[in-house]
Amino acid sequence: MFTTLLRQSGTAVRALLVFTVLLGVCYPLAVWGAGHLPGLSDHAEGSPQVVDGRVIGSELIGIDPVPADPAHDPYFHTRPSVSADGPLGPGDPSTSGGSNLAADNPELLAAVQQRRTDIAAREAVAPQLVPADAVTASASGVDAGISPAYAALQAPRVARETGLPVEEVHRLIAAATSGGVFAERTVAVPALNAAVAEHRG
Repeated sequence: MFTTLLRQSGTAVRALLVFTVLLGVCYPLAVWGAGHLPGLSDHAEGSPQVVDGRVIGSELIGIDPVPADPAHDPYFHTRPSVSADGPLGPGDPSTSGGSNLAADNPELLAAVQQRRTDIAAREAVAPQLVPADAVTASASGVDAGISPAYAALQAPRVARETGLPVEEVHRLIAAATSGGVFAERTVAVPALNAAVAEHRG
C-alpha cells in the first residue's frame, strides 16, 4: 500500500510539474507571442500614442483636454463622461462606465440640455446645430471617437485658436477619420489633437 501511495504521489507531482510548465509558462508565452505578431502588437500593448518618442496616452482612450484659458480653447473635445464633475468634463480615465439612466430620466435630460447650451456657446452656433454625440456620454465614458459632424462643428474654433487655416484643420480631421461602408465613421480625437499640435508647431 505504501508503494502504491508513493507511485500515485509521484504521478501527481509529475502531472503538477507538466501542467505548471504548460499552463504557467508555455501558454502565457504563446499568447504573448501571438499578441506581438505584426499588425497585432500595437493593440496588445494598449495602442500607445507616441509623440516625439514619448508615450503621451492611448489612441483608444479619450481624455477630454482642458485648455489653460477656456476663452482660448485650441483643442478638439471628446464626448462627455458621466465621471466628470461638470456637464462637459473632463472625465476620470481610470473610471469606465455609463450613467445607466433611462432616456426619459429628468436628470439625464437636464444634463443633455446643459451640455447642448454649453457646447453651442463654446462653438458660437445655434443649439440645434450641436450633434447628438456631443451631448450624450458614451457607454464607456472614455470613448476616443466622435462623429465627423462634431469634429466639423469644432473646426472653426480650433482653426481660429491655433492659427491654422480651416481647410488644413478639415484635412487633419479627414486623416483622423476611420470607418465607412460597414462601420460608423468616427474621428479619433487623441490622434487629431496630436496632429493639430504638430502642424501648429
